[in-house]
Amino acid sequence: MSVELAKPRQASEGAIIAELTREVRNISRNKIADIDMINREATYLAINALIEAARAGEAGRGFAVVANQVKNVSGRIGQLTGELGKELASLSERMVTALERQQGQRLTDLALNMIDVIDRNLYERSCDVRWWATDAAIVDCLTTGSDSAAAHASKRLSVILDSYTVYLDIWVLDTEGRVVANGRPSLFPVAGTVNAAQQEWFAAALATRSGDEYATANVDIAAELNGAQVATYATAVRQDGASDGKVVGVLAVFFDWAKQASTVVNSIRLTDEERERTRCMIVDASGRVIATSATASSASTRFDLPPNIADIGTYRTPAGALVGYALTPGYETYRGMGWFGVIEQQPDQTRNAALGR
Repeated sequence: MSVELAKPRQASEGAIIAELTREVRNISRNKIADIDMINREATYLAINALIEAARAGEAGRGFAVVANQVKNVSGRIGQLTGELGKELASLSERMVTALERQQGQRLTDLALNMIDVIDRNLYERSCDVRWWATDAAIVDCLTTGSDSAAAHASKRLSVILDSYTVYLDIWVLDTEGRVVANGRPSLFPVAGTVNAAQQEWFAAALATRSGDEYATANVDIAAELNGAQVATYATAVRQDGASDGKVVGVLAVFFDWAKQASTVVNSIRLTDEERERTRCMIVDASGRVIATSATASSASTRFDLPPNIADIGTYRTPAGALVGYALTPGYETYRGMGWFGVIEQQPDQTRNAALGR
């Protein structure tokens, strides 16, 4: 599975702008405070001048006019600095709000990109299983039922697995659910011992109406594959490999989910600073986290999105984390399984400083 994600920048533009916003706010606060201090001194001088003018009587009347004017100017300066402080605070708040909106959109875009990469790769799995089900070695294995045909099919599957390293194993099953051949018999000795008749994906594969259809199973643990986490794709094997032929068995492929999904969620374009406070996840339709960039100690088995949300968007949690999410859009004929790409980012201390928090 190829993952094409750009190398992250070491400092996000949002963080830089937030830092500049903080600096502008601090500078403006300091300068306004300096003006206020000078203005208070001028006011005190004007008051003292008025007192002295009153003592001088008629001789100080002209000087009193000037002192009053200075006092009035100081009052206007005080009013302007107060208004300026409020306007700068409001502007700073709006700038940070806009930054948060921009960052939310960025997280949403990254979440969409993440689930889109997953969809494209799972679409390839749906193509693989339908294609390989028409392979003559697979069809012969099920129609002849001979040991030699099963051995030949196993070798054929082994060659496929050597080229397609994203799979753990491939099984050929008869219509009763018995595994009659697989691609890695030495690693997974399932042929002749495992029956998958009770698996939903097996029943769904048998029920496909043509070779164009396939069945999927949600990501789960496969005990027969040494407890690996897999995504299973299956389809019916048909007589002569024909799309409308009689069903003679089932072919199932097991996608090495844990390894491949980990590559995707850990390759999201984040800065080093962001990565420390960000969790990238694939969440299934029931809210179960089926892939996460978080370490095992901090990983959660569930992530419940708010009810009745749009297919794509962003929101802030009560704890202050910013979340961007996107529902699987599907790809080509693959409709997706109702999964979400989710990116949860804890509060940025630079952002809080910009808000004066």
